[in-house]
Amino acid sequence: MDNFIFFLKAGLFHVLDWNAYDHILFLIALAVVYDFKNWKKILWLITLFTIGHTLTLILAAYKVVHISSQWVEFLIPLTIIITALVNIFYGKNTAKQTKTNTNLIFALFFGLIHGLGFSGYFKMLIGSSSSKFISLLEFALGIEIAQIIIVLAILSLGFLVQKIFRYSKKEWVLIVSSFVIGITLPMLIGAIFW
Repeated sequence: MDNFIFFLKAGLFHVLDWNAYDHILFLIALAVVYDFKNWKKILWLITLFTIGHTLTLILAAYKVVHISSQWVEFLIPLTIIITALVNIFYGKNTAKQTKTNTNLIFALFFGLIHGLGFSGYFKMLIGSSSSKFISLLEFALGIEIAQIIIVLAILSLGFLVQKIFRYSKKEWVLIVSSFVIGITLPMLIGAIFW
């Protein structure tokens, strides 16, 4: 039980750590186009993202896949910016099925990339232990719980901003997506020239 709690907390706090805010930014960009009434779509979104990053986390932990950390540091901010730009381009039609399908594809495919980012931290936690699989699932569960917390926070904030301050859905999506791009762009530039 101690191992379960350790790896669960490690996954949870790895995502909720302000020093690793890239994952939070991606989830914000991914979820900002939704409302609480879209809970089924949101559940699919989070699940597909978890499947994606858990798959590459497993492959990296068992040394099936290895990608240079420089590439990962470049690709993660790129996924955030692409997701936020798509939000802006679809800004007029945030509730359309096309946007939903695009986000589901982004969640799965970009989850694969984000899993590579988690793998370095997980490898550090696990060390040279040969029994990785259960620990990996516990770590992934912690990540999943953190993702749910972040998505609930962005949905709640969106609800408040739209209801209290009377921002339209379109304005909310454009403001948040632009903010995410503004924070992520220096990360991408830094990764290019690193």
